[in-house]
Amino acid sequence: MSRKPVPAQAGDRSRTELTFDRPQSLSMLFGQYDRNLVALENRLGVYITARGNRVGLEGTAEQVALARDVLNDLYQRIQRGEEIDGGLVDASIAMAAEPTLDGIISAEGGGAPSIMIRTRKKTIVPRTPAQAHYMRELISHDMIFALGPAGTGKTYLAVAQAVAQLITGSVQRLILSRPAVEAGERLGFLPGDMKEKVDPYLRPLYDALYDCLPAEQVERRIASGEIEIAPIAFMRGRTLGDAFVILDEAQNTTPGQMKMFLTRFGQNSRMVICGDPKQTDLPGGVAASGLADATMRLEGVEGISLVRFTVADVVRHPIVGRIVEAYEGREA
Repeated sequence: MSRKPVPAQAGDRSRTELTFDRPQSLSMLFGQYDRNLVALENRLGVYITARGNRVGLEGTAEQVALARDVLNDLYQRIQRGEEIDGGLVDASIAMAAEPTLDGIISAEGGGAPSIMIRTRKKTIVPRTPAQAHYMRELISHDMIFALGPAGTGKTYLAVAQAVAQLITGSVQRLILSRPAVEAGERLGFLPGDMKEKVDPYLRPLYDALYDCLPAEQVERRIASGEIEIAPIAFMRGRTLGDAFVILDEAQNTTPGQMKMFLTRFGQNSRMVICGDPKQTDLPGGVAASGLADATMRLEGVEGISLVRFTVADVVRHPIVGRIVEAYEGREA
């Protein structure tokens, strides 16, 4: 592999060479038609050559150091059995540029990263600095507000952490909820039994669950009551103790609903409230959102953590981040 060098400032050239001891892993590391290396060149401005099991890097000292860290990170991920895609390459580049996360970027000797969530089906590691911070908060705080645009992993990581704690016995129940804003709290007119009425509103939570647990375990735990998935209206009058409780799409709650939900908090529990304050389906818009009201009232309160994601943390297809950025820019 050889391409035209990327120019760097005169007198500021740096060169280094990496040697990988498992040549069979390099096709995955480089990507189809070397697309991962091309992405590194385009994103970091570094020039890369590959011959056999050796990869040469050329550019400024900073460019070369970042590219080296990213390639080492991706190589270690491959050794752990992770799949490498374009989103992970972009995430690794973003993580490598974060100076306080060296222990997450590269695990010396091929060890596991210092922040992870283990579930029955997969081990989840952060893909952006904000996700790493969020995963720390999920461990250290009892109530967390996760705020930001779609695709940043707010709900997915919360469900993964909840599943991990349910598996280890740290909590006895997992309770997932979201507002059924289109129907309000009046679900009686909808066809079918109660499960059929509410399932369409809760499908994203099911999707995250099935990604972390085998399907038969999800069904068994739902049947036994270990996992409960219900609209926020079903939380009234309850005390949610010894549970990991997640409220998704919280921007669609009213201030009254949010207060009701937050005050359900019981002993030995953890509560995560996820939502995008800039998006709401409520008739009154953002001003009517219980999420905006709650974050204004509770920011800085001891024991409560607020984690904010931005468009840079979107880990879906790269075009999703550009779409969010375009809409937010127009609204601004």
